[in-house]
Amino acid sequence: MNRPLFIKRFSNILILVAVDGSKSSENALRQAIRFAKKEDCTVTVVTVLPPYEGELDIALISNIRQSLREPGERILKKARAIAQEEGADVETVLEEGKIHEAIIDIAREKDCDLIITGRRGLSGIERAFMGSVTARVIGYSPIDVLVMPGDSVLKWDNILLAVDGSKYSDIAANKAISMARMYGRELNILSVVDVNEEFYAQAPDMVDEMVSKAREMVQDIEQTARLLSLQTSDFVREGEAHKRIIGMANQVKADLICLGSHGRTGLRRLLMGSVAEKVIGHATCPVLVAKAY
Repeated sequence: MNRPLFIKRFSNILILVAVDGSKSSENALRQAIRFAKKEDCTVTVVTVLPPYEGELDIALISNIRQSLREPGERILKKARAIAQEEGADVETVLEEGKIHEAIIDIAREKDCDLIITGRRGLSGIERAFMGSVTARVIGYSPIDVLVMPGDSVLKWDNILLAVDGSKYSDIAANKAISMARMYGRELNILSVVDVNEEFYAQAPDMVDEMVSKAREMVQDIEQTARLLSLQTSDFVREGEAHKRIIGMANQVKADLICLGSHGRTGLRRLLMGSVAEKVIGHATCPVLVAKAY
């Protein structure tokens, strides 16, 4: 792999807290505050309200907007109370507008290193598409996004890095190695050769070649990590990529899955590529989508 460009320690984190005050958002907030206390980070808590676009007169619109703001103000008040319980201070921001745009604008304005959002328990098609807000934040953000499911814990001791040989997975590899050096203890490196039984039956030699290239790739990353005195393991698996990634995360008891986000535009940007999308939707541990070196 290319020579890693090591990241600085996280110093400024933005937390998206859903306006409905979901338990996943509250847990993500508590976990972020605990990490920030330990690492001396600043935390910004954001709730975004959709704009009111009705055609009522000015007086009524003013009253409606105030009514719309009240739930957001209650959520941020609760966020400040949680921070106080955790013995920390947080900055809170209540914004109005397109949610993903407002989040990214605030994160840029405050020079944030990381955006954290909770993931609710979803099922069926909802789980596959993660929720449009999360998909849009990940799709458009130039800043790394960490998605925390349910009551998961924010730890970096054991990281699973999933790579596919693209420049985007190179970004994830550099990020994962840097994070393992600063915060972690162990780095597991996985590449999945995504082939079905029919393809394997028709072109076994091609599959063997793909497996060989995948093995060379993970071993190259592992060599770089070991030169930096990291404890590492490498794996190559065949099958449906997101299932193999999640299965490996469970097998090695990973605290975090790190992967890249393929650069796309328009609708494809929002869908991100089914592998990242499905890993985020199904993983039981936090998932970091690395966006930049």
